[in-house]
Amino acid sequence: MNITFKNQPVTILGRPIAVGDTAPDFKAVHMDLSPFELASLDEGKIKVISAAPSIDTNTCSLQAIRFNQEAVKYKDQVALITITLDLPFAQKRYCAAEGIDNMTVVSDYQDRDFGLKYGFLMEELKLLTRGVVIIGRDRLVKYVQYVPEVGNEPDYEAVLEAIEALI
Repeated sequence: MNITFKNQPVTILGRPIAVGDTAPDFKAVHMDLSPFELASLDEGKIKVISAAPSIDTNTCSLQAIRFNQEAVKYKDQVALITITLDLPFAQKRYCAAEGIDNMTVVSDYQDRDFGLKYGFLMEELKLLTRGVVIIGRDRLVKYVQYVPEVGNEPDYEAVLEAIEALI
């Protein structure tokens, strides 16, 4: 897997997740500092995990806003999670300012559990790389997108097509 940040190669830690893998549970932190576990989400829903380096940056903000808008269409069938390494306080401030309220926003700052279990942690920057993982109701990974250049947005249309195919 070749990922770059500002056109410079980065090393991704952890084993990259792949279609067909059983989605590992991971722990993170909600914006109110309470614990989050993937397993705590409704098992009857498809899970879409949108990973980004920092919600306070332009591209990450665009990604969060887009997925927050899309979440409305799928709220009965899809649990959408945005995960970054931002502190929960920064996430809470950002979400309040931008009206992000249709998805779960969590931080991987404590243990980098998601980053390592899903292969999204950039060694050099200690930030998550950008991408999307879709997990079916059967807990199997159905779609994975690692964005090759961290500064670019995900291919939203491909993500939405993958969601539609599972509904």
